[in-house]
Amino acid sequence: MSIKGREKLLNQFGRTLFTLVLFVLISLIFLSTAQSQDPEPVINTEQLEPITAILNDAISEGKIPGAVLLIGNQGKVVYRRGFGFRALGPKKSSMTEDTIFDIASLTKVVATTTAIMQLAEEGKLRLDAPAARYWPAFKANGKGGITVRQLLTHYSGLQPELELKHKWSGYRKAMKMIVAEKPVSPPGTSYIYSDINFEVLGELVRRVSGKPLNVYCTDRIFKPLGMIGTGFKPSPALKDRIAPTQSRKGKLLCGEVHDPTCYNMEGIAGHAGLFSTADDLSVFSQMLLNGGSFHGVRVLNPPTVEEMTTPQSPPGKAKLRGLGWDLDAPFSSNREQLFQVGSYGHLGYTGTAIWIDPVTQTYIILLTNRVHQDGGGDVKELRAKIKRIVADALGPLSSEQVLARRPSLKNYYELMKRYAVQDKSTPK
Repeated sequence: MSIKGREKLLNQFGRTLFTLVLFVLISLIFLSTAQSQDPEPVINTEQLEPITAILNDAISEGKIPGAVLLIGNQGKVVYRRGFGFRALGPKKSSMTEDTIFDIASLTKVVATTTAIMQLAEEGKLRLDAPAARYWPAFKANGKGGITVRQLLTHYSGLQPELELKHKWSGYRKAMKMIVAEKPVSPPGTSYIYSDINFEVLGELVRRVSGKPLNVYCTDRIFKPLGMIGTGFKPSPALKDRIAPTQSRKGKLLCGEVHDPTCYNMEGIAGHAGLFSTADDLSVFSQMLLNGGSFHGVRVLNPPTVEEMTTPQSPPGKAKLRGLGWDLDAPFSSNREQLFQVGSYGHLGYTGTAIWIDPVTQTYIILLTNRVHQDGGGDVKELRAKIKRIVADALGPLSSEQVLARRPSLKNYYELMKRYAVQDKSTPK
């Protein structure tokens, strides 16, 4: 071999050796970093297989006609499937993953709470201000001290719903009825889950923004996020994709809201009326897990998302609520051993549910029309079983791991520890 050939061979060997050494060094640094950090829980998708039997059993037992289940973890959709039937009659049709559902009370968090928090970010309203500051007539009959925060946490003292015994209709009529309402307990003292709270909040969105709730949410939330299957009063052109709910006065509701109060309010209200799909709610959930943005579109700021989804109930109250959201323990196989804060979610009367866990970066979306056709059905056990399977697939968590991933919960966890110690030391 010539001298020139040997030099070329040595140069190639040197470059290869350098690349190999560099690769080893990078690998060692990566391994060291990975070992020093707490690894994020990742769902073992094989452990999700029992979900099929559980959902099929619920359908065969007549608890639901069908369902769409979507599960996301670590920024990816890991489970997405439709089960059973979208409609049992008058024409039977199979469930599809793109089915549009009446999501009932999920309206409270997907639409109304998000809109209120956007307006708060912009300084157009204050959470601790009286709602009557933005709707002066609302202060009548002892409601002048009710704050926006108390409406969001269901500590306003207002009763659960408007009277439906006598026939009435129209959005304006509902607002007049709300003005006439009297609190059943002093604001800030008692937890009463109330649709009226969110009917008021929906009206505040209209008054503060200058747009009706449905228009505001479409312009500021749904369109920017690409949630094309989400909105109030869906177009008749979408009827073939909509899961019908209940027959009312001989008419099967399909694309018309199931909630009777919202129905009387012409289909648009802060507590109900929204229609959506599992895919759209997946986008919404991931936006929250991302701290308020999705694919470059910012809907909320990270501190706002954190505030919404951590305890906001009045001090000393046992029933914990975020702003709009219900709170629960993180998804983990030992979740009963953890304090009941870390994940958040909401349920809908028609058989819908959404749960989001920032600790494990996981969300579960279960959509059913369990009220189809006779208003019956039951999803309580089904919801619990699905949450348990997902939690088991993620494995256990310690309180230290929870706090490492959600540091904002530290004060709450310390408070709960003190309560636990005091409880143990108190003579029974």
